[in-house]
Amino acid sequence: MKLNKSYILSFLIGFFGLFMMAQNNAKEESNEEVVFTIRGSVYIQNTRVPVEKVEIEVNNGTYTTTNKDGKFTIRAKVGDELTVSHRDFETVFYTIESGERIIIEVTTENKPYSRKTRLDGAIQRFNQMIDSADIYLKKDAEKSLMFVGDALDVGVSSGQSAEAHELLGDIYMHWKQYDLAISAFKISIQNAETNSAKLKLAEAFNKNGDYQKSISTYKSIDEKTLSNYQKTTYYEGFGDVYINTENLTQAIASYEEGLKVAKRHLISPKVTDLNSKIAQAYNIKGEKSKAKDYFSNSLNLAEKENKKRAVEEKIKVAEFNSENQDYESEIELRKQALEDIVDIEKDSIIPNESPITSQKQNYKIGNALILQNRNDDAIPYLEESRKEAVERGDLVVGKDATRKLSEALFRTGDTKEGLAMVDNYKNIVDELYAKKEQELSQVARFSRNLAEQQNRITSLESDRALSQSKYELTQERNKRQQLIIYSLAGGLVLLLITGYLMFKYIKQQRLANNLLALKSLRSQMNPHFIFNALNSVNSFIAINDERTANKYLSDFSHLMRSVLENSEEDFIPLKKEIELLDLYTKLEHFRFKDKFDYAIEVDKDINVEDYQIPPMLLQPYIENAVWHGLRYKSDKGHLKIAIQPKSKNEITITITDDGIGRERSKALKTANQKKQNSKGMNNIKKRVAILNEMYKDKVDVTIQDFQELQDAGTKVVVTLKKD
Repeated sequence: MKLNKSYILSFLIGFFGLFMMAQNNAKEESNEEVVFTIRGSVYIQNTRVPVEKVEIEVNNGTYTTTNKDGKFTIRAKVGDELTVSHRDFETVFYTIESGERIIIEVTTENKPYSRKTRLDGAIQRFNQMIDSADIYLKKDAEKSLMFVGDALDVGVSSGQSAEAHELLGDIYMHWKQYDLAISAFKISIQNAETNSAKLKLAEAFNKNGDYQKSISTYKSIDEKTLSNYQKTTYYEGFGDVYINTENLTQAIASYEEGLKVAKRHLISPKVTDLNSKIAQAYNIKGEKSKAKDYFSNSLNLAEKENKKRAVEEKIKVAEFNSENQDYESEIELRKQALEDIVDIEKDSIIPNESPITSQKQNYKIGNALILQNRNDDAIPYLEESRKEAVERGDLVVGKDATRKLSEALFRTGDTKEGLAMVDNYKNIVDELYAKKEQELSQVARFSRNLAEQQNRITSLESDRALSQSKYELTQERNKRQQLIIYSLAGGLVLLLITGYLMFKYIKQQRLANNLLALKSLRSQMNPHFIFNALNSVNSFIAINDERTANKYLSDFSHLMRSVLENSEEDFIPLKKEIELLDLYTKLEHFRFKDKFDYAIEVDKDINVEDYQIPPMLLQPYIENAVWHGLRYKSDKGHLKIAIQPKSKNEITITITDDGIGRERSKALKTANQKKQNSKGMNNIKKRVAILNEMYKDKVDVTIQDFQELQDAGTKVVVTLKKD
């Protein structure tokens, strides 16, 4: 019983991993392999006058120019050489030594530069804050946001505000807060329209699931104004969106255009990446031969870059081989990867969440061997995976490796060791479940802290905009008195826009709170449903009815998979909910055959494809009918689920039972049972209330007695509106 309970609990913990993954990814690789976002400035020596329109080019093909403040941002790694050129001074060559901000001082030859702007203390402090925010971007989101806020607090220009908000968007992108990243990039573009921010905004829309907005943003960019590196990113971004919209032909065409640019300008990292992405697209399309050819290219190219990139590509190709049941090739690649990982870990730490950890590779090799029925060969790899997982605190891989190892031991006839692994598996699941509960509270605290920092940044930007308006108003008054009215009107419009943006922000926050509340309620309902259902399994195990227990568990696992797949959705098709109800009621009837019969009736005039319903909405009512009504009935009862039309755009779902009724059931319950049942019903009421607020009264639920007899029964009527 405990084994099955632990096995089911292991599925639940997966819901919380995605967000925590970003936090652990802050561990960096060695400097020799990291591509940095380099921020720098070009000034005239001694005078500190910034030089604009300076051409900055990296030897890998990346290209950019300085803005009016002499600043630039470019992607490069340690050892790359920057070529700094301008018509007013000799070309300068600069070698990248770290990811820190660089300052390049130049001298003009008999051509005095006309700009008189100097680097004052406020600009220096702004640069320091931006650099600090960049340093903490992947390490500590709260600190990074704090430094962005400090930079904006200096009193910045529109260009500096654009730079700060673009970095703010980068922070939110790394920590997977894509909606906030979108807002930040939009503000950056409003202050200073740059191709860099536009490309990032398009990517953020894609990551956030707003695919049409992503495509529109990419199309709004003038390709002719892009640097060579940006062009490859541009086509790659198009390809990524088309992959997500399942337009594979367009995706491949976009990737190939990007590949042409990368090859033409010798942008080797992108050549590797795009070969790999084309291979993945062909794989999804079902053209395995073409996918294999492109993966062969990407493997060879990755070997020429660095070991980490080579290992990453080997893992991708190994997964491709696994998917196509080419287990020997998969095993060979993973063994090669293991040898390279040893070298990588001499200079850097690979976080547990990375797909290239050695414990994951040993586990995958063991799994591939089991799929070939080579259980004896699989055992050493699985044992090594367990050992590494324990040493590195990787509970997820430890859990999976332990489960697979127990299977292999049982298959080889080593029952004693297999049972020992089963006990270890249960312990790991319990430990992992406790860890995930702690992480949930950390995520909530993290979200609150991010919200506080974002509110501060929003307030500073509003203050900056307001201060700038006042300054401009004063300047205009000094120049021409008659323009005062227009300036005031402009200030009023600005305030109205600010108010409108604040209103939209509050509305978004309210929606976010509702979504968070729904997720919390769903996370409470799923364990409640699981533990109640497992009570049924317990009864069969208790009477040693192994065949019946196995049959029940098989149906139950099918039901659980469907429930977990739908648990993140606000609504699912009514047809799918009916299928789940049928399976669930069948399981309950299997347990209480002598207590009730049931029927599910769907009116022939109803097209169930036209309606959407919150998942797990009806199941608790059926569960109550069986467990608290029909189960205590002296003779055999009846449970009926009827779906009938109410109007053109409405249907009713009526759940009736002729059990003992709510009042008699309440009298039989213990205090704890009353508390648990009340909690379950309150969760449903809260879900319905939140969903109705979000979707305009889509669902209505009423509960009453079914009949005026001693066994009063219960009648639940759910009214559902069409979308």
